[in-house]
Amino acid sequence: MGSLFILGAEGPTEFVDIAGWFLENAWIIPALPAISFVIILFFGKKLPYKGAEIGITAVGLAFILSVLTAGQWMNQVDNAHGSEGGHGEEAALVLVDDDIELASAEADSEAAAFFAEEGEEGHSVVGRNAVVERFTWWENGGVEFKVGIMVDGLTVMMLFVVTLISLLVHIYSTDYVDGDRRYTHYFAFLSLFTASMLFFVLSENVLQMIVGWELVGVCSFALIGHWWEEKPNSDAALKAFLTNRVGDMGLLIGMIILFWSANSWSIIDINEAAIGHDIGHTTLFIASLCLTAAVMSKSGQFVLHTWLPDAMAGPTPVSALIHAATMVVAGIYMVARLYGVFWEGYSIAGSSFNILALVGSVTLVGAGLLAFVQDDIKKVLAYSTVSQLGYMCMALGVGAWTAAVFHLFTHAFFKAGLFLGAGSVSHSVHSFDMKTHMGGMRKFMPKTFATFMICTIALMGLPPLAGFWSKDEILVGTGGWGFFGGTSANGSYTFALVMGIIGAALTCAYMTRVIYLTFFGEWRGAEHMHHDDHGDGHDDDHGHAHEPHESGPRILIPLYILSFMAIVAGFFNLPPGFITGSEEGWQERFFHYVEPVSSYFPAIKHGVPSYSLAIFATIVALLGAFASYYYFFVRVNRQSPAATELANGLTSTNKVARAGHTVLKEKYYLDHLYTDIIAGGTKGPVADAAYWTNQNVIDETVNQVGRTAVSTATFVYETIDQKLVDGAVNLSGSASEGLGEVSRSALQRGKVQQYAAIMFIAATVIAGLLMVFI
Repeated sequence: MGSLFILGAEGPTEFVDIAGWFLENAWIIPALPAISFVIILFFGKKLPYKGAEIGITAVGLAFILSVLTAGQWMNQVDNAHGSEGGHGEEAALVLVDDDIELASAEADSEAAAFFAEEGEEGHSVVGRNAVVERFTWWENGGVEFKVGIMVDGLTVMMLFVVTLISLLVHIYSTDYVDGDRRYTHYFAFLSLFTASMLFFVLSENVLQMIVGWELVGVCSFALIGHWWEEKPNSDAALKAFLTNRVGDMGLLIGMIILFWSANSWSIIDINEAAIGHDIGHTTLFIASLCLTAAVMSKSGQFVLHTWLPDAMAGPTPVSALIHAATMVVAGIYMVARLYGVFWEGYSIAGSSFNILALVGSVTLVGAGLLAFVQDDIKKVLAYSTVSQLGYMCMALGVGAWTAAVFHLFTHAFFKAGLFLGAGSVSHSVHSFDMKTHMGGMRKFMPKTFATFMICTIALMGLPPLAGFWSKDEILVGTGGWGFFGGTSANGSYTFALVMGIIGAALTCAYMTRVIYLTFFGEWRGAEHMHHDDHGDGHDDDHGHAHEPHESGPRILIPLYILSFMAIVAGFFNLPPGFITGSEEGWQERFFHYVEPVSSYFPAIKHGVPSYSLAIFATIVALLGAFASYYYFFVRVNRQSPAATELANGLTSTNKVARAGHTVLKEKYYLDHLYTDIIAGGTKGPVADAAYWTNQNVIDETVNQVGRTAVSTATFVYETIDQKLVDGAVNLSGSASEGLGEVSRSALQRGKVQQYAAIMFIAATVIAGLLMVFI
């Protein structure tokens, strides 16, 4: 256990034990689902519940530890705030221990001045530094490569969100995928998915972040393609995997640039180097651009968002986990964690435009428009997620860090509730098509309808539910139009403000359409009904139509919990002075506990809430809802409430409307651009060139080598072997035969005297030789 010290003019002074066990040992949280993955994978099929019980237990324990860790962090902040008295001394926290340290608060003069200013306004300046535990992994060239954990307000918030959503998804899945052909495999990868995201948010350095980033990508690939036997599902998994590889090039390049610039992989060191101007602005700008490309792919921002709606091919609980707490929020978390880099790289303070804010603004409106023309309820929610992630990117781009992270927090609950609610409906009607298989579902599923309505109102950003508070804070953070009574925050991002208000109206409009098509009118599914016990849209049998029915408790209980959070989550960050006129109590609790005040975080300003802006944005949103309500609940319902093809609108009478509708149905032709023109235009010529090279270069080379070998062998055989070698052998044989014949004819005549003479001559020669040499 370490101790808290205050650095002051008199030197360090110990005042309280603060490094609690849960903060020090937060690494256990991702370890639990990681271990459960191994157990389920190898032993799950032998267990009574096929491994589901192991996954639920592990994630449940991880959730409990996350809550305890968050509580200890909040206690740390409150203790430091209480001892400081809320008045500004240039103080910093240092936690002394062999393994634990608090992030250095030796900020530059600008940040130190900001701390003092914030203290004068009654905000805590201590207790928000990250608790870091790390050890040296290896060393090379004098550079130490460390691994460890980093725990601060952002971390504990994400631990709570990820574990809670994952636990509810695990419980929900026991009913939803019951009897699935790969039930054990599903729960194994659900645990690994959770462990990967928890590892990612606890990362102390960017190397660990890269590992966690890729792990969540691999898990999403496996779960999106869970029913890989059907080609659309495997294509969707591949599309998600390959599209994210495009953005990952930016991630790797950006991280390498930051490493060589800061000479460290540490998140804290990189942020401090960026904020302290130890890294050049051009370098930071290039690194920010590269990392933005990674965010565009991982978090589904235009123009790399195309994989996200197709990812609905996976089981619905997986969609909820991806969209609410894991895969797609990884990009938002990365920007929030490396905010010093983006803050300085994009010169967010005092500006009115940057790439991150532009990407988010365009995405939130563009995706909202695409949601209008979807008949698949999950794809509507998918485009809704893309739009809401656009809000978060835009908020980070305009300097509204707390608003972006708070919207991530609230969005997790109501978006998970919407996906699981859609799954509840599809589990009953065995389809996701709102036009052909749904309608009038409130009569059959009143409990699902109630939870879906609560989460929808939260998504619409209507008071007093969660989405209203986080969305309004983002609009305030843009510092857009002064006549709304708010004060400029970190810049004047008028374009972002306009797009944010338009996005709010679009959200209300397309969700009103979803409510009507799904829950009102008459049920249109009887004539199209198929039998699918898994609610995945895949027919297991045919000809067994039955009326929809309410889901069981394992599906409904998670919906109740998420609906409750969609109601109350917004109250964790009420604006200062709201209702009571006092800044004490529940006002800005989220900001108090989550936003860092340390040298690794820039000195951002916070816009003053504007009630006139909130009222105006709410009125615009309600106009969007009213327009959609009038069209569907009045015009369409009056014409043909039970029709499969619901009303002929402007698209049948107006050419411009028809053209716009076509563009939206074709998803801005981006899939056509990527698949047919870029991929198709590339793979065709490349395939032709490869075939030509194979036939005319590789095969021709091999054939030429073969022909040369045959010619050489023929020459060797006919010339050297047959004529030279065999000729020489035959000649020697002929010579020997001729000599033998001559000798035989000359010497072998049968005369004894001749033989005696030869022997005498031979004996004489031998005797002479002996006389000479002996």
